[in-house]
Amino acid sequence: MMTPWRRWSVRTSLTLATVVVMSVLCVAISVLILAMVHNNRNMERNRVNQGAATRVVGLLARNQLPPMIDDRSVAALQVLAPTGRIVSASPTMVGHPRMASFTPPRPQRLGRAQTVCHVPGFGDACLLVSVQRAPRPDGDWIIYAAAPASPWYVNDQLPASLLAGSVLFVAVTAISARRIVGRSLKPVDGIQAQLCKITSTDLRYRVPVPVPHDEIRDLACTVNSVLDLLETALHRERRLTANASHDLRSPITAMRTQIEEALLYPRDTDWPAVAQAVLQSLDRLQVIVTDLLQLTRIDAGETGAMTPVDLSDLVRRELARYPRAVNIDSDLQPALVYGHSLQLGRLLTNLLDNAERHASSTVTVRLDRDNDQAVLVVHDDGPGIPADQRDVVFQRFSRLDTAGNRDATASGLGLPIAREIAKHHGGTLTLEDSEHGARFVARIPLHNAQSD
Repeated sequence: MMTPWRRWSVRTSLTLATVVVMSVLCVAISVLILAMVHNNRNMERNRVNQGAATRVVGLLARNQLPPMIDDRSVAALQVLAPTGRIVSASPTMVGHPRMASFTPPRPQRLGRAQTVCHVPGFGDACLLVSVQRAPRPDGDWIIYAAAPASPWYVNDQLPASLLAGSVLFVAVTAISARRIVGRSLKPVDGIQAQLCKITSTDLRYRVPVPVPHDEIRDLACTVNSVLDLLETALHRERRLTANASHDLRSPITAMRTQIEEALLYPRDTDWPAVAQAVLQSLDRLQVIVTDLLQLTRIDAGETGAMTPVDLSDLVRRELARYPRAVNIDSDLQPALVYGHSLQLGRLLTNLLDNAERHASSTVTVRLDRDNDQAVLVVHDDGPGIPADQRDVVFQRFSRLDTAGNRDATASGLGLPIAREIAKHHGGTLTLEDSEHGARFVARIPLHNAQSD
């Protein structure tokens, strides 16, 4: 049984898994946002640098380049002649060496931008340095423009905002996930509570079936179906036990009474007659025990290996095994079935024994083929069975009053065993209409050698 701690652990584990996944997703999104903003900020500053360099190119074209350029849109400017000499610079770079060594690849005029740290005049600060080439008759002039580089976090507000948003989103996700998991597992708690009420002797409780059509509903329906089967089996076992106890007690009581009475008057007792009476009770006891064992094996599925069986030959051999007290009229057509020959023989024997007890003079046995089934008919000319009793005769330990004294040695299990054998072979055993007597019809699927 699942303890409350384990239930809490399952919910917490699912919630933590959701939180971990959402946290990883938020971190990935935050990193992506920071990278995009950082890249956009550098692109914007690179455009500003290129604009300042373009203005310097205009001054060169007009031969108006001053030794010091005061362009406040950028942090630093340097103009290098084709010889590499610094001919003009911004006030912050006057007297300082070249700020960068990279140049645009030929024949491009606009070069690339790089982040350069330890630029002369700026200490340990990092600058985004852009370079541009200006072709002149005396050679290519190089123009450097620099602006403060944007840090990876862009500014202090953006990471804080992303962190606060991520924490809020993860918290909302955790609360929602826990509630959703709790609602999802609530029917399981109800199922567990009902199952705890069920004992080996009380199977009347059923688990609640949730309204949503999901896997838990399917589980609840399956559990209820299993409980129905268990309750049916329990009631069947109780009824069988009660009936078996009653039927076993009767011959035992009879034997005890006969022996005790004989012992009271030993000299006046006809001991051979007493022994004969006790043997009759033992015969009845043996029949009941044998039928109970057979029924138990069938219920447990202990049937042995199944093979192709010539049903017509089996019926012929069973009819010739020993003489009957009534006339047997048979008409057998060839029919090959797939099954257990001993069990099929028991099915026929039980039907013949029942028919013999009820027949007036004749029992008719017919074996035909109907499409893909072998049809075995055992029909007696006795008083028959009322329509409202046709299902009763297949109940275990049931015996009708129409049999009179001839049912005295019957166990009440012959017809139920015959029906179970027919079911095990994929067939049916029914009691069908007839003008007179009882007409039992067993239908067994024919054997298909190609599909075997």
